[in-house]
Amino acid sequence: MSERIVGATGDLAGLAAAVLQPGFVGTTPPPWVCRWLGQGLGSVVLFARNIVDPGQLAALTATLRAERPDVIVAIDEEAGDVTRIESARGSSRPGNYALGAIDDPALTEAVARDLGAELAGVGVTLNYAPDADVNSNPANPVIGVRSFGAAPDLVARHTAAWVRGLQAGGVAACAKHFPGHGDTRVDSHHDLPRIGGDRARLDAVELAPFRAAVAAGVQAVMTGHLLVPALDPELPATLSARILGGLLREELGFQGVVVTDAVEMRAVADRYGFAGAAVRALAAGADAICVGGERATEADARELRDAIVAAVVAGELPEERLAEAAKRVGQLAAWTVAARADAPAGTPAGADGSTVGLAAARRALRVTGPAGADALPLTRPAHVVEFAPPHNMAIGAETPWGIAAPLADLVPGTTTARYAEGEAPADPTTGAAGRPVVLVVRDLHRHDWMRAAVSRALAARPDAVVVELGVPELVTGAVHLATHGATRVAARAAAELLTGVR
Repeated sequence: MSERIVGATGDLAGLAAAVLQPGFVGTTPPPWVCRWLGQGLGSVVLFARNIVDPGQLAALTATLRAERPDVIVAIDEEAGDVTRIESARGSSRPGNYALGAIDDPALTEAVARDLGAELAGVGVTLNYAPDADVNSNPANPVIGVRSFGAAPDLVARHTAAWVRGLQAGGVAACAKHFPGHGDTRVDSHHDLPRIGGDRARLDAVELAPFRAAVAAGVQAVMTGHLLVPALDPELPATLSARILGGLLREELGFQGVVVTDAVEMRAVADRYGFAGAAVRALAAGADAICVGGERATEADARELRDAIVAAVVAGELPEERLAEAAKRVGQLAAWTVAARADAPAGTPAGADGSTVGLAAARRALRVTGPAGADALPLTRPAHVVEFAPPHNMAIGAETPWGIAAPLADLVPGTTTARYAEGEAPADPTTGAAGRPVVLVVRDLHRHDWMRAAVSRALAARPDAVVVELGVPELVTGAVHLATHGATRVAARAAAELLTGVR
């Protein structure tokens, strides 16, 4: 190999590193990450596994910034059911579905600004949020309460408010999952979803929130691993020049950074390969490659970097396209430096997290059913039966949920049972011993076994209160309480309403 080619590939390696957003394992940056930051790596992404508490997180990001002052530190912090900074306890802020149920854009903006100030205070500069998907299909297994709702206009105005609030707090927002993951029954972690509908339907529904996000000045957009035949019948959005270039860039006028959803997800990796998906995404118009939720080693990052370099050398990826992507990442890095300097100092979150979250969660509660709120509060310790749905990879298995703990805090003597699929007995209320019964569900409408178990429980105890922590598509029971999310503050607010104790 000639000296010219050696020099060129060396330059290409730096450009390839600049467009990667890898994750890593550990609560301190491993040596390879620090070394790569000095060799062109422009970004990293943090997960729950990297975070212990605010002090540790601030120290971690300071270590990264000591290696590269303008490094982009990304996180997937939706503040609702999907939380990384509070994964050990559950979020102290209501999620999107709760904010949509309240439908107060000023509140949504305030919650996002509060989050932005907290993230900026610990050194995070890019947040993979808000979720701008319209949850038009109630059977959706991966979006649900992560969405602001099922109405495009509602989702659009709250997406814009969330973007404004987060960025006012000093952190770049990233609207996802373009062009819209709401109308699907498939989780792209496992397979490739197909989004139906013609172009007119897409314009009216899926694309409306992304237009609002662009108009609000969103700094980044995350692609969805979605096949949308009305836009491109062959390639998923992440790999489609028609969708990323023709639609997002030219029609919607977006000039910021296009970030892929994680390229190790099976929707693309099973079809195009781990590295192949990354190369194709860049060629299609993506600027940054998110990776590391599951593949988080130096070898994984090197595989992507080397594949990008090889694709340029082979003529499969134009060098100009790679350079353009790296330039956009650099422009976002410069924006984050300026935003952190200009943002007003936030009040650090206290021991219970957000100062606005609980009040907002209380506003999101809805009580329906024949008995309604007249049957509340409960007058003695309850027996709580929680029905646990299958694990959602986006949320994380480590994040606690349920209302038994906050109920027990407010009313000592509360007892509890929890059942997963195949575990519920013929009478799930066994053990209630004359107590009030509270049945806790998440997305009851999506799980046949859960509906059957709840039906048996209500047959035995028709006075039982049903608490829905997911999408309240199916309302049942004499008293039905919808929280519009399973966050810690949603559970606390529900426990307060059930007991009349604050």
